[in-house]
Amino acid sequence: MAVARTRSVALVGVTGRTVEIEADVGNGLAGIHLIGLPDTALSEARDRVRSAVVNSMYPWPDARIIVSLFPATLPKRGSQFDLAIAMAILGAAGVVPAERVADPFFLGELGLDGRIRPVRGVLPAVLGAARHGDATIVVPSGNSAEASLVPDVKVIPMACLRQLVEWLRKGDEEAPEPGPEDDSEPCSPPTNPALDLADVVGQPVARRALEVCAAGGHNLWMLGPPGTGKTMLAERLPTLLPDLELDHALEVTAIHSVAGVLPPSAPMMSRPPFVSPHHTATSAAIIGGGSAIVRPGAVSLAHRGVLFMDEAPEFPRHVLDALRQPLESGRVTVSRSAGSVTFPARFMLVLAANPCPCAQTDEHGDTCRCSPTARRRYLGRLSGPLLDRIDMKVTVARASRRELMADRQFTESSATVAERVLAARERAAKRLSGTPWRTNAEIPSSVLHSDYRPSPEAMKPMTTCLDAGTLTARGLDRAVRVSWTLADLADKDRPEEDETTTALHFWLGVTS
Repeated sequence: MAVARTRSVALVGVTGRTVEIEADVGNGLAGIHLIGLPDTALSEARDRVRSAVVNSMYPWPDARIIVSLFPATLPKRGSQFDLAIAMAILGAAGVVPAERVADPFFLGELGLDGRIRPVRGVLPAVLGAARHGDATIVVPSGNSAEASLVPDVKVIPMACLRQLVEWLRKGDEEAPEPGPEDDSEPCSPPTNPALDLADVVGQPVARRALEVCAAGGHNLWMLGPPGTGKTMLAERLPTLLPDLELDHALEVTAIHSVAGVLPPSAPMMSRPPFVSPHHTATSAAIIGGGSAIVRPGAVSLAHRGVLFMDEAPEFPRHVLDALRQPLESGRVTVSRSAGSVTFPARFMLVLAANPCPCAQTDEHGDTCRCSPTARRRYLGRLSGPLLDRIDMKVTVARASRRELMADRQFTESSATVAERVLAARERAAKRLSGTPWRTNAEIPSSVLHSDYRPSPEAMKPMTTCLDAGTLTARGLDRAVRVSWTLADLADKDRPEEDETTTALHFWLGVTS
């Protein structure tokens, strides 16, 4: 009887958990048995591994093979364990030295011809392996760029099983050349034409609101008829945001890697993501979910970026209300019978809506056929608790030809506005140094009113509305955060009455 051990990584959400794989080749009826809560894809690894080994010209043990995945209580899903299972079996059979496969981590799916195919979630898996110190991890050559993003980890890219076995047999410390990568996936992401804020003409208030949102990480609601530039404004919001910091970039990249939407030619996402789901998207598509494997939804794919929901009242109401929890906590927990998975979900929400179902107005000769009841019912799909979590509300009206021509001389490029946004964010980061928060939108309510509350004179417009009942306690928090962002853009140490009044007007900006 011979036993060999090796290691791999299981993903729970975006967290990597170490899995020890043991292979026992002994006497008994020939066959291979997997134990340790494998799913269907992992159970099928028996046939993939056997074909890969045989087609790589190595002998398959004519014996009873038991493969155990520890911890047995942790569900294992996916095909990324193929390579580790194969190496444990070959180590137990004496094809490769058992001591050579005991220390490294192995990730990869095996093709029937022995090729090592790329898998999802390599970055969070390597991050999980890195917690063990100076780790060595063998990955498919198609995932080598993504795996190399993690510092202090020795990455060994391999293209096929035979190449890996021969390297282990020789005992060389230096890894061989990775060889050709699997070209089964597109090599480059689709390119989009350059977007610039200067393209949006006739909406000076909305452009200003977009700048404030970018500087403080605030949420925005735009209400107006079609053709006024709501979608153009939302699409240009990421152009105002600074590049992601390294820790944020790794977070975002890990989420997109788990979701399988990370372009092979761009392993590191250095720019804030922009996600725009269709209004027919389900709750699982927006929040995250799945029956067997829980995948991140749109709110997590938009982490550290922008989630744009065009035609917001067309989304099902329960989908919109599901946004309330991640907007407050910055994360979302998906619970299934197999367990619960938590994904990060700190994003900027941008909602766009028409004023009524027919999308017509009484301006410029348009004839709206919707009754007041139909309008209220239409906009009523955006619940009060959801709108209470929107920091800024802007009405985007149609501009006349004269207004369009006059506004052209005041438009600014995204690069110009992004410089002011970066300066405001640096000012906020300096003020919040020593805390886990980096933008004004992240400050908790308790800290906001204890350490960062404006002066009583500056708070007078807000307290007046609070006493009148037109401003809620949550709305007060949102308006105070926006006032700090306005002060940062104006290069002021603290918000004054001008900033608090403007922030209050932005919060009360749209009435349905």
